[in-house]
Amino acid sequence: MTEGSPAAGPEAVPVCPRHPDRVSYVTCQRCGRPACPECQRPAAVGFQCVDCVRELSGAARAPQTMYGGRAQPGSRPVVTIGIIAVCVLVYALQWIIPGNAVYVDFAYANSAPLTAAEPWRMLTSAFLHSQGFVLHIALNMYMLWLFGQALEPLLGRARFLAVYLLSAIGGSVGFLLLAPGQPVAVIGASGAIFGLFGGLFVVQRQRGGDVRQLVVLIAINAVLGFVVPGIAWQAHLGGLVTGALTTAAIAYAPRGRSRVVVQIGGLVGVAVLLVLATVVKVSSGPALGGISL
Repeated sequence: MTEGSPAAGPEAVPVCPRHPDRVSYVTCQRCGRPACPECQRPAAVGFQCVDCVRELSGAARAPQTMYGGRAQPGSRPVVTIGIIAVCVLVYALQWIIPGNAVYVDFAYANSAPLTAAEPWRMLTSAFLHSQGFVLHIALNMYMLWLFGQALEPLLGRARFLAVYLLSAIGGSVGFLLLAPGQPVAVIGASGAIFGLFGGLFVVQRQRGGDVRQLVVLIAINAVLGFVVPGIAWQAHLGGLVTGALTTAAIAYAPRGRSRVVVQIGGLVGVAVLLVLATVVKVSSGPALGGISL
């Protein structure tokens, strides 16, 4: 060995790979490489190097809700808050924009020609509320807040949003199919909120919980649709059934790698049923006429 060259072979001094100028006789319990004090991380037994800890953290599975969504421990129900914010913003725009333009452009009516020409109204109408009855939006947002706080953490954000939006559309489909007589405009989030009623019922049943109080609440709200003028019980029923079906597709999907595929397939299946029901009704309706909003 030439004088002045570094030691080599089994007698070489161990140095930290990240800090070659630092000698370390402490080795990582996982990879066996030396680790200086700055690069050591306490482990169940001994120490691990910072690289192994980072690798294990990246490979760790993200926590999930009981139905496969990404868990957000301690976080706010941001989707629920977001929906409420959109509804409040749209309500403000209904007052600000002249000529009742927001209502005219986005409300829905059980008209076959209108549905065929502007089907997006089946969803946008769920974000409008009556300007002549402030309690309409107040009560809807209060119920959305209560049930959103319960369902969103269980389902996960994306699944909860899917249930809500499909229930909103389901409410419009129910109104299209079941509302008799001349076309009538309908607005409000109650169809989607009834979907949350149905969703929470399914979740409680699937978990073996008590559903009696929830059944009473659903029954009271259902009766109001028949005894109070101006309430579209057809939209409530459509939203309730859609919310129950979409949540069942999520809650009863088998655990394992196929769960997400089954859940997506179930949600798509419900969406297809809503589209087919709408197409059949529109096709059998009058070719001309309807209403203008």
